This record gives sequence, C-alpha cells and structure tokens, in this order.
Amino acid sequence: MADEKNSAEAEQTETSGEQAQAEAEHSAADEAVATETEGDTEAQQAKDTGDDLAALVAERTAELKDQMLRSLAEVENIKRRSARDVENAHKFAVEKLINDLFPVLDSLEKAVETATQTEGAQAIAEGVALSLKLFIDTLGKSGVEQIDPLGEPFDPQLHEAMTMVPNPDAEPNSVMDVMAKGYTLNGRLVRAAKVIVVQS
Repeated sequence: MADEKNSAEAEQTETSGEQAQAEAEHSAADEAVATETEGDTEAQQAKDTGDDLAALVAERTAELKDQMLRSLAEVENIKRRSARDVENAHKFAVEKLINDLFPVLDSLEKAVETATQTEGAQAIAEGVALSLKLFIDTLGKSGVEQIDPLGEPFDPQLHEAMTMVPNPDAEPNSVMDVMAKGYTLNGRLVRAAKVIVVQS
C-alpha cells in the first residue's frame, strides 16, 4: 500500500514536473516570439529613422550646394566689378585734370586763329600751331581724342547746339560752325563740341 502511494506521488510529481516544464517551454516560446516581434518593430523603426535621416541629409546637402554655388557666383561678380572699377579708375583718373586743360586748348586755338589773321604774325601763328599740335598729341597718349564736327550731321550725343541758323547752301541739321571743339577720354565724352547748327 505504501508502495502504491509512493508510486502515485512519484507519478504526480513527474506529471507536475512535466507540466511545469511544458509551461516553462511555452513561456520561453512566448518570450521568444515577443522578443522577435519587438526586434522586428525596432528594426523597422531604425530603418524608418535611417530613411528620414538620409532624406534630411540629402535635402541639407542640396541646400548647402546651392548656397555654395551662389556664394561662388557672388565672389566672381565682386571680382569682376572690382577689376572694372580699378580699370575705370586708371582710365579716367586724369579726367579732372583734362577738364581743367580745355580752356588752355581753347586759348591756344584762338591764338592760332588770331595770329593767322594778323598781318606779319605768320611766324607766331606757326609757332603757336606747333605748340597746340604737341599739346593735343600729348593728350592723345592719355586717351584724349578731339571732336571737330564741322560739316558733319548734328549728333546730340557728342555736340551741344549753341544756336540754329538758316543756311540754304548747307545741309539742314548739319554743323555749320564749331565754337569749341569737343573731347572724349578713352571713348567717354568729357566735353561736348559747342556748335552752330543749320536750321532744318
């Protein structure tokens, strides 16, 4: 009887052990599934985060590249403007001096004209004319060119009409007389020629 009881207890213990083992295995399997699911979710979240970061990096890279290209273009523009300003400063640095010399040129031209019309002053006229030519040639080396539009069509860009007079023998709207010659400095007008224009 005692043996039977011991045997029943042993069986019950064994059954309890098997049941406990089965429950432990079932619990371990549930944990494994839960861990695997958590791992999948974390992996997906990590992938989504990685995709978002990659998109953000690509967007910022594009913005920075655009900013860099704009900055380089601006630097090039500044270089070009600076070079042009320096070139203009060299080309037109003497403009004020030349403007101050125009009355001297006008006086020399009047002296030549007066000496030519004065009897016995031919030698003086020639001497002053040579000085005037030397003066104009010297200014020419600095980029100064004379505008003498006698007989040419009136050009308001280069000529200043002092008056208009009728003249049937001349072409209408042409320059009949030059009161003061004009001048350009390296292609830029620094003094317009003062002229009398034929009335049209």
